[in-house]
Amino acid sequence: MGRGPRGTRRSPGCGLPRLLRLVLLLSLARGVSGERDTDDLDVCATCHEHATCQQKEGKRICICNYGFWGNGRTRCVDKDECQFGATVICGDHTSCHNTPGGFYCICHAGYRATNNNRTFIPNDGTFCADIDECEDFGLCRHGGRCINTPGSFECYCMEGYVAKNGPEPFHPHMDATSCTEIDCGTPPEVPGAHIVGSYSSTPGGQAHYSCKEGFLSISGDRVSRCTALGVWEPPTLHCQEISCGSPPEVQNAILVGNPSSSQGGVAHYDCQEGFESPGGKIISVCTEKGSWSEITYACTEMVIEIHGVSVFNDTCVRWQISPERMNSEIMYLIHIERQQPDVVESVYEETFNVTTDSRIPEVCLHLQKGANYTMSISTAPPRRSVPAILGFRTAAEQTITNISVYNDTCLRWTSLKTANVAEMYLFHIWGQRWYQKAFVQEMIFNTTSSSQDPEICLDLHPGTSYNVSLQALSSALPVVIYLTTQITEPPLPEVDFFTVRGRPLPRFRLRKAKEINGPISSYQVLVLPLSLQSTFSCDSEGMTSFFGNASPADGYVAAEIPARDVPDDTLEISIGDRLYYGQYYNAPLKTGNEYCILLRITSEWNKVRRYSCAVWAEVKDSSLTAQQMVGVGLGSVAFVTILAFLSFSAV
Repeated sequence: MGRGPRGTRRSPGCGLPRLLRLVLLLSLARGVSGERDTDDLDVCATCHEHATCQQKEGKRICICNYGFWGNGRTRCVDKDECQFGATVICGDHTSCHNTPGGFYCICHAGYRATNNNRTFIPNDGTFCADIDECEDFGLCRHGGRCINTPGSFECYCMEGYVAKNGPEPFHPHMDATSCTEIDCGTPPEVPGAHIVGSYSSTPGGQAHYSCKEGFLSISGDRVSRCTALGVWEPPTLHCQEISCGSPPEVQNAILVGNPSSSQGGVAHYDCQEGFESPGGKIISVCTEKGSWSEITYACTEMVIEIHGVSVFNDTCVRWQISPERMNSEIMYLIHIERQQPDVVESVYEETFNVTTDSRIPEVCLHLQKGANYTMSISTAPPRRSVPAILGFRTAAEQTITNISVYNDTCLRWTSLKTANVAEMYLFHIWGQRWYQKAFVQEMIFNTTSSSQDPEICLDLHPGTSYNVSLQALSSALPVVIYLTTQITEPPLPEVDFFTVRGRPLPRFRLRKAKEINGPISSYQVLVLPLSLQSTFSCDSEGMTSFFGNASPADGYVAAEIPARDVPDDTLEISIGDRLYYGQYYNAPLKTGNEYCILLRITSEWNKVRRYSCAVWAEVKDSSLTAQQMVGVGLGSVAFVTILAFLSFSAV
């Protein structure tokens, strides 16, 4: 072709189609010979690392693994399951955590998974449940109280405790709060008051107040309470110092001195001239109620009693007066009548007055011998008296003279008869008592004596005024004298004796005593320390009121009741009822002390006082020692055993 080798150059692409045709022929030949198709192998080889080769409809395909999405060959992207929110994917109280191809859930603090694992996937129903931290005893420290909350807990202080050094509620891991026991400390003071008994300074504790002596409760609550905040409620009690003001006026009486108007102050009164207080001293006491006590006695017009009229030295007369408290001059009116039956127109009258301040006045008269006289003695106005009338005969024909009284009930006189000549004397005695209207004593007897100075002692009752008529058988008229016997001790009080252990005390029954030895003026209730019982003298006049006593260990008068205020049956008295009886305050007995309670009867007449006493009760401490309690128990067992034995014996 005329072209040499140089002219026969091949085109570079001429060999490639030939190679392709060769490969195709080899492939067809392999297919004809029954060999595997290599297309499927090539597909699986091309799957993404997060994909799996699977056969579907006779073909192999690449499918992304669970948790990934894409075409399986060139792309398999991780699915973020948590993108929809932890609540949607994991449930409440969770946090969602994505992982390549998956996820896991974790419960929030304060919650735990119900499968008890730290992580979970909720495909088996696992969820987050609240943890009850309060199951951990002591979590909130001493005095703290745990309250569970969703996912957490709170601490509060228990009743009786208060939070300090931090807030409440508190968390023990985050706060420095501690619970300390509440103590309100000492209760607040109240002016004029004091705390009664013991108190508790813990919440709910109470302090009880009472006004001090000399103060009166005006208003307010007597109780202060310890609050849950550790402070006392402000007490509202208001105590005002007692002031009774000016003492009351007493008719016909004058106030003595300037008494105190505070509690316990005593106003004393003296009756005006011509008046007296037969019942006793007139006083009024400023009481704990802020008022003066009622005045039980009054000043009444003084009526002078003229008694004990007697003749001495033939023509002289003396007498006595009651009451002896008269301390000023008294004018007496004396009226004399004379009559001589044997002499015509012998009637004679004379009236004159005598002024004296003597307690036993006397006057000597110019009288005619051998005449009969009647004398009337009375007081001049403005004083009133019951006239005393005396009949006597002068000594012209009288053989008895110089009659006198000695040793209270004995008489002696002088006889004008010749010595050693016997004379019969006739006695007519009449006794009466002004304080006992029904009492009458009459005696008629005679005696014979040859002495010129006869003596006789009469059987007379104490506390009685007597009219003694003494006549010699040889005399025409008797000699009349008046005498008064002194009082003696009143009868012993009739009491029901008690031995009291502890409180309360029984009511004491006061029985009225009989006035057989003289007029009874008052009844007194005496309180003594039990240790003084054996040394106490009934006629001791040094005992004072409870407030006036220097020391409670000396005893005191708890009550004085005038005899006229005691009924004929009985009068009941409670020891320690805080009332005034007369001028005496009936104070409560102090717990733990031992006392002796006595009843004293006072009889008073003619400046003489007599007493009689009886032990009413012994108040002993009721507390028993351990040995005493064992003894009482053994005694009770023995008593029951004896009763059982007696019952069996009776059967």
